[in-house]
Amino acid sequence: MYTKKECVAMLLAGGQGSRLYALTHDMAKPAVPYGGKYRIIDFPLSNCVNSGIDTVGVLTQYQPLVLHDYIGNGQPWDLDKMNGGVHSLPPFQTALGAQWYKGTANAIYQNISFVDRYDPEYVVILSGDHIYKMDYNDMLAHHKKTGADATIAVLDVPMEEASRFGIMITNDNGEIIDFEEKPKNPRSTLASMGIYIFTWKKLKQYLIENENNEAEDKDFGKAIIPNMMKAGEKLVAYAFDGYWKDVGTLDSLWEANMDLLNPNIPIDLYDPSWKMYSRNPIMPPQYIGQDAVIENSMVTDGCVVEGTVDFSVIFEGVKIEAGATVTDSIIMPGSVIKSGAIVEYAIVGENCEVGSGAQIGARPETFSNRDDWGIAVVGHNIKISENAKVLPKQIISENV
Repeated sequence: MYTKKECVAMLLAGGQGSRLYALTHDMAKPAVPYGGKYRIIDFPLSNCVNSGIDTVGVLTQYQPLVLHDYIGNGQPWDLDKMNGGVHSLPPFQTALGAQWYKGTANAIYQNISFVDRYDPEYVVILSGDHIYKMDYNDMLAHHKKTGADATIAVLDVPMEEASRFGIMITNDNGEIIDFEEKPKNPRSTLASMGIYIFTWKKLKQYLIENENNEAEDKDFGKAIIPNMMKAGEKLVAYAFDGYWKDVGTLDSLWEANMDLLNPNIPIDLYDPSWKMYSRNPIMPPQYIGQDAVIENSMVTDGCVVEGTVDFSVIFEGVKIEAGATVTDSIIMPGSVIKSGAIVEYAIVGENCEVGSGAQIGARPETFSNRDDWGIAVVGHNIKISENAKVLPKQIISENV
């Protein structure tokens, strides 16, 4: 017997994350490390816990092993509940056969029975690849107050960036009257954040209709939202004004980590009123050598730093030997930067070894044509040999 819940969260975490290249060869995008002690999925999970939502379905598909291991029984997020809690929901075989999730809407459709267990009034649909802190209770209160059938979180973005997003056009009452997917000439700067709250009975109806229409995309942005709009359902925008970052690209992942080191950007991982939870490994304290130099950086448990680190995020268990230099970079768990190696403007994946004298990346000011420059990326479990070079914009997925 399942306890009735007012609101259930469904977290879409099955995407391949192909634009993260070597970092998602063997793990789903939401499992990618972030901020020294976290993975991307910690943010929506922590938001749910802090918002009082204790029933979360995590829809997985692409390379789910790391993600499933990481989530486990949900204990680090206090989601190991007898009634509710966190549940990994991969595609499964039914009497009609087995099929992969064909889109965001189809993923929820295939799990209607999971949602129905808890007979909720409302369902919040979340993405697993955004860095932000949001109280979903405030958004739910707005949904109830306006009598909406669907509420969509929006962020006011600069006009020059609006063409990168799904854009909502609203009337004076905040009701959504039109929707444009990545328009060349935007009519609004209200970008959809991919966070939705639906009245469940209404959403269930549209999911079933969408599934029965073979010609339609099985996607919220391309089908469900437009269909509800055409039918005259009440769609309302919920304005969010905090920090939010879509980390779907290498540049945005690098920027989101560097934002943690910028005092002028409001992403606070140390706020006791809104704790960020994660499955942190139990490791010894970091050791800083007598000749080490560390400035404006995050250095996590278990690290040994004997070289120079500046404006960088260093994950747990990393070793930076004497004479090595790491600047403006992200070094993921368990990697070793050998003596004399230089890492600049780079992302180094988990459990890598960067050999003595190797050079990863370069500073942008050394390029006369800025278009030739970009973040250098080394995938997971890679060995870079002595004196080897990884150039800016290079993405390494095998030993060098």
